[in-house]
Amino acid sequence: MSHKTTVWEVIKNPWKIIKHLGGKGYFKWISDEKYLKICYRAAFGKWPNLENPVTFNEKINWLKLHDRKPIYTNMVDKYEAKKFVASIIGEEYIIPTLGVWDKFDQINFDELPQKFVLKCTHDSGGLIVVKDKNVLDRKKAKRIIEKSLKRKFYYVAREWPYKNVKPRIIAEMYMEDDTTKDLRDYKFFTFEGKCKALFIATERQTEGEETKFDFFDMDLNHMELTNGHPCASEQPSIPNSFELMRELAEKLSEGMHHLRVDFYEVNGKVYFGELTFSHWGGLMPFEPESWDKTFGDWIVLP
Repeated sequence: MSHKTTVWEVIKNPWKIIKHLGGKGYFKWISDEKYLKICYRAAFGKWPNLENPVTFNEKINWLKLHDRKPIYTNMVDKYEAKKFVASIIGEEYIIPTLGVWDKFDQINFDELPQKFVLKCTHDSGGLIVVKDKNVLDRKKAKRIIEKSLKRKFYYVAREWPYKNVKPRIIAEMYMEDDTTKDLRDYKFFTFEGKCKALFIATERQTEGEETKFDFFDMDLNHMELTNGHPCASEQPSIPNSFELMRELAEKLSEGMHHLRVDFYEVNGKVYFGELTFSHWGGLMPFEPESWDKTFGDWIVLP
């Protein structure tokens, strides 16, 4: 669970202000290219080179402007993506969907199991993890979900694939590994259908703790970098299904300049998470900065 943003963090990073206002649609009159340049300047303290991009973040923003295929919309829709993924790697890797609705008030909670997850199909924020339906604060859940449904996610970072995703709510089976008591995310960075790196996201559901990101190369060496979140105090273990995840990620990313493919491992079984074309929207610095160039070298623009 991410920590709350402080006033000082906003002052140090004006991108947080632009992101908030952008999600409300205040800047939709600005062209995508101009808006992205302003966002990049706010996030990095310098202007991007979008004419001859070199770094990972520059190239991601170039791709947001120039690589726009209709299939991308289904690939990022959290409901439709399941069909896309199942058609390539099989239904056995898909977390079962318990329901899909246009409005919160359409949800019949009596028909849902004791544990489940609610999320919105079109963004990256509306998430309700329900571990006990009997103590769920439905009014609070409704506020969170309805706020997310109103959020114009495409306008936050002009990630084109999200532009035409229909805002809906889905319920999924609650997933938790019996050993880690966590739902760890294994996120593979693919380039032209080949995995080059991954990071493991831990402590995402730990109350009062910031999410941790630990990066590894494909030889499973820990990469000494941070990107958006700190590393865990104790290095997370590599999933037993690492090679299978790698194989599946490469199948799903075939023909893509860059795609991040996310999986979970729950009690020894692999489940698909989501597909992402723009990690952090292409607006998150690497520390040390040299990693931005390293990841950028892996993207070969057309």
